[in-house]
Amino acid sequence: MTPKDLASLRTAVRLLERPGLAARLTNLVGKPIGLIGSALPAAASRAIATATAKALEAALKVALRTMQGTPHAGSQRLHKVLATASGAAGGAFGLATLPIELPVSTIIMLRSIADIARSEGEDISEPEPALSCIQVFALGGRAGSANASESGYFAARGMLAKSVTEAARFIAERGVIEEGAPVLVRFIAQVASRFGVVVTQKVAAQTVPVVGALGGAAVNYAFIEHFQEVARGHFTVRRLERVYGKDVVRTEYERLAQHR
Repeated sequence: MTPKDLASLRTAVRLLERPGLAARLTNLVGKPIGLIGSALPAAASRAIATATAKALEAALKVALRTMQGTPHAGSQRLHKVLATASGAAGGAFGLATLPIELPVSTIIMLRSIADIARSEGEDISEPEPALSCIQVFALGGRAGSANASESGYFAARGMLAKSVTEAARFIAERGVIEEGAPVLVRFIAQVASRFGVVVTQKVAAQTVPVVGALGGAAVNYAFIEHFQEVARGHFTVRRLERVYGKDVVRTEYERLAQHR
């Protein structure tokens, strides 16, 4: 691996294996987000689960229907501004706005993720790279780990690999999205189980009384920045795999993760 590519991989390790969103939000609001999230009432947890699934379903449709065509360079800063604005509304009006705010934020993040994917050489007009953009929402739902071989990036990615492959094959064969197709339902459910953890952390941060609209905007800024970083690391790894092969990249990644 060239020194330049090794440096890129080292950056990817730093982005993918750092502490998760909860640590960033805890620093932002000054309270342990994990404890706040665990104290949310059951009704709130059900609302979050429903909104998460709907948001991912909307994102999947965008990924496979409206993101195809001529590649274009997007603005990561613009995406952050838009997400921050939607977060301000969520912070001002609370959980009641989540079914509206979360799909908007998720689609904004998806477009940002897609721009990052394109910049790393992905052709998101193809089903597998497009689904890999959705996969980022699951990869961003895990905490960083010192042991990348057991619970880090590759372990999380491996758990999703089969569903990504099956869903991509299904879409490639049918040429269209079929509402309620079992293979797509399974894929969304698997991503939602991880993405929902981060959404709960976001909602918990926005429920802190001193946060309000201004804090809601800051929370969403941290939210999208977290997923942009995960996307940058993920698609850097995929780019290097196309050059050196998966085994070589994984071996070097795990070596770097253990010595960071």
